[in-house]
Amino acid sequence: METSITGAAVADSGLPQQLLQASLGKLDAFCDSLRPLDKALRIAAKLGDEDTQKIANRLIAQLDKLEPSVTMIGQIKSGKTSLVNCMIGWPDLLPADVNPWTSVVTSLHLSPVELTPPTSAKFNFFEQDEWDRLVGGGGRIGELADRAGADDELEKIKAQVEQMREKSRARLGRKFEMLLGQEHDYGYFDQDLIERYVCLGDDFEDTEPDATSATQGRFADITRSADLFFHQPAIPMRLCIRDTPGVNDTFMMREQITIRSIRDSRICVVVLSAHQALSSTDLALIRLISNVKSRDVTIFVNRIDELSDPAKQVPQIRASIVETLAKHDGPADARIIFGSALWAQNAASGQLSSLPEASQEALFNWAEVAENLVADEENPSTILWHLSGVPALYETLAERITQGVGAEVTSQIVASTRNLINGMQLSDNLSAKAEVGETTIHLGTEEIATRLGALQNQTVEGLRQELISVQAAFDARIDRAHESFLERATEALISHLEKYGEQSIWEYSPSGLRMLLSSSYKLFGKKCQSAFSAQVGAAITELTELYHQSLQLPRDLFDIKAPPAPRVPPPVSLGQTIALDLKGGWWKSWWFRRRGFQAFATNFNELIKAETESIVADLKQDQAQAMREATLSCFQSFLSEQCAILQSATESASASPEKIDGIFGRSSLVEREKELREAHKQLDTYNK
Repeated sequence: METSITGAAVADSGLPQQLLQASLGKLDAFCDSLRPLDKALRIAAKLGDEDTQKIANRLIAQLDKLEPSVTMIGQIKSGKTSLVNCMIGWPDLLPADVNPWTSVVTSLHLSPVELTPPTSAKFNFFEQDEWDRLVGGGGRIGELADRAGADDELEKIKAQVEQMREKSRARLGRKFEMLLGQEHDYGYFDQDLIERYVCLGDDFEDTEPDATSATQGRFADITRSADLFFHQPAIPMRLCIRDTPGVNDTFMMREQITIRSIRDSRICVVVLSAHQALSSTDLALIRLISNVKSRDVTIFVNRIDELSDPAKQVPQIRASIVETLAKHDGPADARIIFGSALWAQNAASGQLSSLPEASQEALFNWAEVAENLVADEENPSTILWHLSGVPALYETLAERITQGVGAEVTSQIVASTRNLINGMQLSDNLSAKAEVGETTIHLGTEEIATRLGALQNQTVEGLRQELISVQAAFDARIDRAHESFLERATEALISHLEKYGEQSIWEYSPSGLRMLLSSSYKLFGKKCQSAFSAQVGAAITELTELYHQSLQLPRDLFDIKAPPAPRVPPPVSLGQTIALDLKGGWWKSWWFRRRGFQAFATNFNELIKAETESIVADLKQDQAQAMREATLSCFQSFLSEQCAILQSATESASASPEKIDGIFGRSSLVEREKELREAHKQLDTYNK
């Protein structure tokens, strides 16, 4: 591990902070909406005993660490990285001209507060098996070419990969093999450091093995991901923006990493070039976003500064994008924003005169029809910033955050906080009775602990078994869908051969398989959520009964709030490229290498089965398993909180007057009740 600590990074780009801040009004409003919840939690943390304080502090930390993530994907040369730089308030931070097959998924973690510890950059390298898979067969393209028998293309790919490997060895020397699977951490970052890990560059000069300090792209082709952490005071909450490789990665070596980035993020921004827009050839891009909900997808059409007549061309581009998405089952109703990272950069520098003449003409043309332009605005930089589309993009992202992950996290924490404060009020009431000698506990603390332990074991195991059953049914269903698809595809192939013969090349769309797998996964997710809700309901019933038996109080006194069921992550692995998606020379080569119907049918079945098995396996092992674990973890967390609250209440009921006096003080219960009522009042804000 390499470490160099020189202090946390702070965004300092020359971008006027007021421009960025002016774009974040809706995000500010969301942060303001969290203040009552934070206040209620801090009351609970101040007044709670050791167990309830732990719960309150954990919830405070969960709220403080809320970091919505936005994944940026797009075409090569769409200006995506330039746009990301403008969004983070650091217009020249990331190298914007990166060779696609060496670019790295770079996560930019923005914080409104100073960061501790000071580590500011983390770079993770490929694992040994990932690297071996790449260099052993040319990655995904190599696998496809090999299965298809496209020897010429396979040899070309292997030669390119071998060249990349030899250049890596030349730059890294003896360290090459040792670095795989490792991580480099730094207490700072700058452009030179970033380029060393994420940008290969055009010149590969041989260097001494240990000369690592200033070689551009030294580690780029073995870097799996980069995380940069920095203080951006203009932004009101933590935010992660992920810059990913372009979708036409030569070896698709980072396709799975990009897929995981989309899966981990709730929001996806697709960046297109106004000159390319979204055509039917961008099927890889459409596949990646087709399984993400429309409300979580935003399309940003960049580089409108290069259009000759934006006022006329933008509506045409919009219509074309909508048509293409509908034709290929892309997300419906995704918001489409038009803008220019170049304009945003010039707004930041205030150098409007440096815009090329054609760009200035496009700017004036677009200003005539741009929506929501402030008519009385006199500051040219502010006008240019608005026309760049970045404010509209941030406004959309704020809406997505507020309605999506923000609403879900808030709802979950509000439910837990309400349960916590209800339990604390009950404990105080029982303590007051115990103080005057009134016995309110009717079960011994050991028996309560035993029954709580049994309840946890029973309900957790019940949910675990239910989820195992749900996944077994899901596995069987997608296996049937897989086999059915292979049978239909093979039958269609034979029918084509019988009708047109072997000289007419046949193609078959895998969209039917993706649709079947997607619907099966959605059903699986709903069943996991239903199992969670049912087990939570059963646990609440058992807990209420235990409260009643322990304290001899009416059952309707205990209003335990159920947490929301975990979110079902989108099955973005369905967007993985497979053989049937590629319509290149290798498919033609595969076709004309076959002889006879049986050879076609057998070889095709084997090829497509091998290609699609990885998608099926990912759904079973990664997606479904992750959903199971998240569901079980959420339930265990809820149950642990409730058990701790109940134990705290029963301990208060059985405490001696001396102990109560030591904990609260004789006159504190009235003041505590006043503060807890105030906490409830803060939480009532979320009932509206």
